[in-house]
Parts: sequence; structure tokens; C-alpha cells
Amino acid sequence: MIRRWFWKNKFFFLGRFLSHLGRFFTGIEIHPGAKIGHGFFIDHGMGVVIGETAEIGDNCTLYHGVTLGGTSWAKEKRHPTLGDNVVVGSGAKILGPFKVGNDSKVGSNSVVVKEVPDSATVVGIPGRVVMSGEKRVGMDLEHNKLPDPVANAVKCMMDQIRNLEDQIDQLKQEQEELKAELAKPTQVETV
Repeated sequence: MIRRWFWKNKFFFLGRFLSHLGRFFTGIEIHPGAKIGHGFFIDHGMGVVIGETAEIGDNCTLYHGVTLGGTSWAKEKRHPTLGDNVVVGSGAKILGPFKVGNDSKVGSNSVVVKEVPDSATVVGIPGRVVMSGEKRVGMDLEHNKLPDPVANAVKCMMDQIRNLEDQIDQLKQEQEELKAELAKPTQVETV
């Protein structure tokens, strides 16, 4: 990319100017200082923002509205590094100077603020690893099939509630049986 060449050769104004021009026409803001690998793909890129010290590995995919942002103004590494074969879902925010490991997936609208291991799946706010060590064959672009930890938690709670309701019903039945037994008149034997 020509804007990266300008930035590396200390033509900062020209690099930023071309970056802003590209943002005007595409809705995608990529700082000329960002390092981007081969096979990088932005699908429906409106609103994508990639910060100055961000690094993106080979064969990564970003969907619309993704931010690779920083958390400080210091002149140091402050944006994330994506490993190879990373898929980042729509609207996700990855904020800070840490690495998202190779072959990882970040779910749509997740907010990731800490390191992600290789071959992990992260969802939620803040982002949590919900699967780790999964191996994919080829590039898996179906980020709509990520697990939903909140739905899983609700399902577990509903199962527990049903179990408790069954126990309460059983205790009520036993209580009614005891009341009925106590209400029976007792016969006293006389000698």
C-alpha cells in the first residue's frame, strides 16, 4: 500500500492524507502505520477502524464495524495484534496492545480487552473464551454459529428451576398424605 510506504519513509502528511482520502470513499479507516499481512479481507467494511500500531496476520477477515483500537495516547504499542487466520465478527471491538492468537474467532459485538489464546472463540462483553483448542479445516467464516454462553446459562437455570418445582410438588404430596393420615380417627382398644 502506497500510504504505508509514505509512512515508513517519514512522509507522514502524505500517508495520513491518503488514509483520510480512502476513509472518505470507503468508510474504512486504516492508519498508514498499521502492519497488514497477505490475504487480508474486509467484508462490508463501513465503519472498520484499524489503529496505528495494529498488526494483522495473514488470511484474516474483519466484518463491518470492527475496531482494532488503542487504550492510551502513549507513543508505544497500543493496538492489538491479530495472528494468522483470525475472523472478527461484525461490530467487535478489540482494544489494547495484546495478541489475538492464530486461528481464533471473535464473535459479533464482542469487546475484547485481554489476550486470546490460539484456536479460541471469544464472545461477550467483556470478551470471554468459550471454546479453546478447536482446530478448523480451512477458513471458517460462519461466525453466526458461535456458542451463546448467556443462553447456555439461562438453559441451566431453567433446568434447575424445573427440578426444584418437581421437588416442591413431591414434598406437597407427601405433606397432604401425612395430613390425611393424621386426620383419621384412631381406635383405642379397651380391655
